[in-house]
Amino acid sequence: MPLTHSDAFHDPKIARHLADRIAGASRRPVRFMEVCGTHTVSIFRSGIRSLLPETISLLSGPGCPVCVTAQKEIDAFISLAREPDTIVATFGDLIRVPGSGSSLQREKADGADVRIVYSTFDAVTLARENPGQRVVFLGVGFETTAPTVAAAIVTAHQQGLDNFFVVSAHKIVPPALEALAGGVINIDGFLLPGHVSVIIGLDAYRPFFDHHRVPCVVAGFEPTDLLSSIAMLVDQVESGRPALENAYTRAVSSAGNPKAMAVMREVFAVADADWRGIGTIAASGLVIREKYAALDAVKVFDMHLRPVPEPKGCACGEILTGMKIPPQCPLYKTVCNPMAPVGPCMVSSEGTCAAYYRYHGDG
Repeated sequence: MPLTHSDAFHDPKIARHLADRIAGASRRPVRFMEVCGTHTVSIFRSGIRSLLPETISLLSGPGCPVCVTAQKEIDAFISLAREPDTIVATFGDLIRVPGSGSSLQREKADGADVRIVYSTFDAVTLARENPGQRVVFLGVGFETTAPTVAAAIVTAHQQGLDNFFVVSAHKIVPPALEALAGGVINIDGFLLPGHVSVIIGLDAYRPFFDHHRVPCVVAGFEPTDLLSSIAMLVDQVESGRPALENAYTRAVSSAGNPKAMAVMREVFAVADADWRGIGTIAASGLVIREKYAALDAVKVFDMHLRPVPEPKGCACGEILTGMKIPPQCPLYKTVCNPMAPVGPCMVSSEGTCAAYYRYHGDG
């Protein structure tokens, strides 16, 4: 049952009641995947795994946008930073992700103008304040951030800013669920992402659910949110009645946010996209429409994204699809750690390896 009163979100009595309910109801071994990177961190921080019976395994999915950004896209971002008279604007997590031979952080140390911004509109302001420079914002994220990037593109277009550009490496979640459900790992239920669902709404998952009939619950982020959502998944599995349910009703509606979706559709068209660890997923990416081509860095800078291999020995791709957990990666805690990351899963605040390293008993 969805929780609505704020006092209940951290109430230890409610958490214990939910944990006991899960333990009493769960009989068969199941694997549930939390798709959202914020869920992964919340689960670790709250000690949720320690409250669950041995019958339930939680897998971390590809819900960290920086982590699923393809290696060739990271290399392209680094190439942009080397362009003359160019300011690269990015969110913080991306700056330390290693490319094939460098990173944005290293390029910045070598003199490139790479700046961390806290919103896309900060990058628009940079362009307005630096008319002699080209400002390129690196658009990485899911449906949560794509509307704000779209709104910034519309604003720059309306204001006639001719030095503001965006690389759209955005990805959308429902097609990734299709790829996961058809993968080699059997997933018995999905904890669907809360922030993404605020934008796209519960109904956006209906085609996926109708096709696969796998238990699905949109979850919030507080401890009792997560336990309540897991309890709902257990009830669906044990009753043999899969459903698409919303346990985050205080923020997520059936239709989502129509205004955010409208501006996203205005600026972006759906296209195939490459996901680290998964490969190409049809209709899972967003590219800038022709109407706004003058702001599309991919076209303006004639960017060519050439396939490159993943870092040798890095299991980030397998971790993103639930095939491995971080301690099963040969690089984890040996040559890969938060101070010297090899793959993005150890860099991002939402990365599974970073969460394991910070919160897990062996990390």
